[in-house]
Amino acid sequence: MSNDIFDHDDLPYAITLDPGSSLHNHTGSWRTMKPVYQRRLPPCNDACPAGENIQGWLFHAEAGNYEAAWRVLTRDNPMPAVMGRVCYHPCENACNRAGLDESVAIHAVERFLGTLALKQGWKTEPEMPSTGKRVLIVGAGPSGLSCAHHLAHMGHDVTIREAGPMAGGMMRFGIPKYRLPRDILDGEIQRILDLGVTLELNTKVDDIEAAFKDDGFDAVFVAVGAHLAKRIDIPAHAAGKILDAASVLHDMETGKEPPQLGRRVIVYGGGNTAMDVARTAKRLGAEEAMIVYRRSRKEMPAHDFEATEAEEEGVLIHWLRTIKQIDETTFTVEKMEIGEDGRPRPTGEFETLEADTLILALGQDADTGFLTRVAGVEVARDGVVGVNDQMMTGRAGLFAGGDMVPSERTVTVAVGHGKQAARNIDAWLNGETYQHPPRPKLAGFESLNTWYYDDAHQSVQPELNIIRRQTSFDEVLGDLDEGNALLEARRCMSCGNCFECDNCYGVCPDNAVKKLGPGKGFQFNYDFCKGCGLCAAECPCGAIDMVTETI
Repeated sequence: MSNDIFDHDDLPYAITLDPGSSLHNHTGSWRTMKPVYQRRLPPCNDACPAGENIQGWLFHAEAGNYEAAWRVLTRDNPMPAVMGRVCYHPCENACNRAGLDESVAIHAVERFLGTLALKQGWKTEPEMPSTGKRVLIVGAGPSGLSCAHHLAHMGHDVTIREAGPMAGGMMRFGIPKYRLPRDILDGEIQRILDLGVTLELNTKVDDIEAAFKDDGFDAVFVAVGAHLAKRIDIPAHAAGKILDAASVLHDMETGKEPPQLGRRVIVYGGGNTAMDVARTAKRLGAEEAMIVYRRSRKEMPAHDFEATEAEEEGVLIHWLRTIKQIDETTFTVEKMEIGEDGRPRPTGEFETLEADTLILALGQDADTGFLTRVAGVEVARDGVVGVNDQMMTGRAGLFAGGDMVPSERTVTVAVGHGKQAARNIDAWLNGETYQHPPRPKLAGFESLNTWYYDDAHQSVQPELNIIRRQTSFDEVLGDLDEGNALLEARRCMSCGNCFECDNCYGVCPDNAVKKLGPGKGFQFNYDFCKGCGLCAAECPCGAIDMVTETI
């Protein structure tokens, strides 16, 4: 046997094929390597901004134990039916399964579980007895609601004060109904309130110190969403109708008369809100809905599937264009090009577009001016609030999260902030500092034995036909049925963690693997183990390492 086959990665196989070789691992006290079970961090869990134990709940889902899966899921995220619809699922971008065929449709299974929970009326109960501590949450958006859920489970008395007439924040006022039906949103909000959380609507908080001193709150979490639309100055001799996207989507929700947009609409911007408001304009009857964006599709902040869905519905996107002047219904736009520095630059070439209405979708800021009156709180010019590693501002007991702190502005990030804030608030109320547990080593694709997995492409969610998509606010994407949800959950490869497939038990030539019982995994009996490495070589999920033996 040639020595050159003994590359580190091939060592277990060479040993197995030629047990009589003089190069075979020694046995007993002469064993040089021994197998050790590991628990690694799955890349999906690592990529989830809400910190979900995705692999943990998929384990129950693939066994058909949907309620158990939902309960594991809601330990981290109290709104899975919402999240499965609006999250941009970075977990799927990280999924190792994509290296084999396609990533697991995690969002679709999460959505299935969340919708099923609403239909079945599954509830959660506070896990800890009452602490007697009172916490005020300012803002009933995703971050505030998430924080309330977790604090209530910790036994704290929680009150949410919301300036608007309905809870939900940008989930309600920034995401159209065709992406997030309101019965789904309302159902998951109500389940949080059923934990004993008090919700006070139409109650604007202007005085933080009064909340501490007069109202007797022990801690305050501020999670005010970004509702203030950014503006831009465009020369206009006689401007027509100019609206902002945030106001259009807000008015659609509050029951006001739908805005009269006219036959042709231009949306200025390239983010997800721009895509949403352009698709909304089509549903409101606009014959032409156009998006003007100064960069290319590659640089747009919107997710690519959002642009694709908008184009499918007839939205025309003018890439590399910027509006230079408005004259009633005539818009002069300049063509742009991407420079070597990656930034758009003017070309000096112009063209004109005709539209009855311009909708600005240039981003939003958080209205955090009321915090400038609180000693110690740092508020930047754009309204972003400074917090430390514990999410606490410069004022002791005042925490902040969601759109108003430096971070990506998505529902999933906001939900994750709510959970983190709750943990830090709970620790602070107990005179402690929350310490995140150490992170295990990431489970990489190279550690998997993918030959154990059959090719099984991602399940496809049903989709509303294009005519109804253009003419109604009915939900565009549908749920997986139970059969597809089960199949999709079973596509999970349990990266880095034992799922008790019995491979190590079955292939060990020395009976050195001991079964501990369902759900308890296995144990090595090193008195029998020769260190051949066959168990590690045959572990599908890379949950066994061969480590140097120490005597």
